[in-house]
Amino acid sequence: MSEFKQTFNSSLGKKLIMALTGLFLCTFLIVHLGGNLLLFNNDNGYSFNVYANFLTHFPPIEVIAYILYISILVHALYATILTIQNRRARPVSYASRPKSPTSWSSQNMGLLGSILFLFLVIHMSDFWYKYKYTDTIGFKEYRTDLSSGKTTAADFKPEAADFEHSVSTENNVEIVRVKNIHAKVSESFSNIWYVIIYVIAMGALAFHLLHGFQSAFRTMGWVHRKYTPVVYFIGTWLFAVIIPLGFAAMPIVYFFTKQ
Repeated sequence: MSEFKQTFNSSLGKKLIMALTGLFLCTFLIVHLGGNLLLFNNDNGYSFNVYANFLTHFPPIEVIAYILYISILVHALYATILTIQNRRARPVSYASRPKSPTSWSSQNMGLLGSILFLFLVIHMSDFWYKYKYTDTIGFKEYRTDLSSGKTTAADFKPEAADFEHSVSTENNVEIVRVKNIHAKVSESFSNIWYVIIYVIAMGALAFHLLHGFQSAFRTMGWVHRKYTPVVYFIGTWLFAVIIPLGFAAMPIVYFFTKQ
């Protein structure tokens, strides 16, 4: 067995893979939140629908998307393997558990990760799968007067069964026809149970990132008295507070204001 293979089959190697995939997923969260904040634009879903169309039809983005899916599965798989190995290493629990200096989030990463993985399955089946592989998502047509900049929106039903999207210009009017994923978002966020599940998942995400982001840097040995406080600050305020709150705000705002 090669030294490289031995390294990545070791416990440290598995933790390193988890750290790398975890940091990649953290980067994705920043980009995804930025795109999803387009939902707050008061433009009949134009910005968000065009953004969703771009994500699913621009080849480089599609490649990155599949790398993302693989990263999620690898991260979850190695987390499960490490959890099982840790339990096998100590099969008998303590008669009286000593006080631990570790945080609640670090002690419950398995539970938090399970909640997030279940949420991802629900979330992707409700949005990503229906958007790409079913005909349950309708279409929207946006007409923008290029001289005034005014945009009007209307439902659109394509004649061709394989229609995906189109952009054209007629009489100084830009016509954009795209799938109306914004309507699906509005429908899902009008369901109180979906909103509750979404908010709970974002709470789990906050605690998961509170420990996970900082732990990834420690695993890779990037610990320094000068930079560690910066890592802790970013991990706490950006990833454990701002990003989960940003995601959680979307279903809450839609539920109370868009119905």
